[in-house]
Amino acid sequence: MLVCASSSAAESAASALPRSGYSYLSEETRRLQDDDFANPGMLWVQKGEELWTQSTGPAAQSCQSCHGQARDSMRTVATRYPLYSPPLGRVINLEQQINRCRVSRLNSSALAYESEDLLALTAFISHQAKGLPVNVSVDGPAAASFARGRAFFYRRRGQLNLACANCHERYAGFRLHGETISQGQINGFPIYRELWQTMGSTHRMFVWCNEAVRAEPYPLGSQEYVDLELFERWRGRGLPIETPAVRR
Repeated sequence: MLVCASSSAAESAASALPRSGYSYLSEETRRLQDDDFANPGMLWVQKGEELWTQSTGPAAQSCQSCHGQARDSMRTVATRYPLYSPPLGRVINLEQQINRCRVSRLNSSALAYESEDLLALTAFISHQAKGLPVNVSVDGPAAASFARGRAFFYRRRGQLNLACANCHERYAGFRLHGETISQGQINGFPIYRELWQTMGSTHRMFVWCNEAVRAEPYPLGSQEYVDLELFERWRGRGLPIETPAVRR
């Protein structure tokens, strides 16, 4: 693997402080993210706001019927997920909690993972926490999930025999094929990715990374990816929620 060091590469690799992907962006992309009128991810946030008040199921109830105004009830939600769910006996992420509410509370159907509606609701709810620090729980009943996610992050895989940590820990701040390697923080998800020209979830990025090292990806919404998501959120503890972030 050919990696060229940038001027700040040694500092980036040596620092243990979490650093948002925003800090690796060009000035042009930063301006795009910062401008709510120009940020393409805001289209999904707006769609999510519509879905929040949209009645569904036989009782014709909406998310707002139970939770009221999202700006109040959802203010800190995205900072805490993935989260251990006692009824399910496992850690789940925000997308899965949204579907759990739809099925158990609204008697409606679950939304397909990576569907426009699920991305929109996840983006809208996460946007309510914009600026607040990531603060997930990794002890108690979440400890086993956290341990599996940590092991995933450091385990080599695929034909290239690389772990997440090889790029996003050891070489963060270095350049590869003209692009700066980030720490792989996920405090801005769901994100609008310019490469995809659309919105994408954390798990879509995990799939993309797995394929990049020529490893067989896990299914979207799999427990393996939820565990990794929990560990990744913990890595970025203290970073502000940026949803919807814009990334290259």
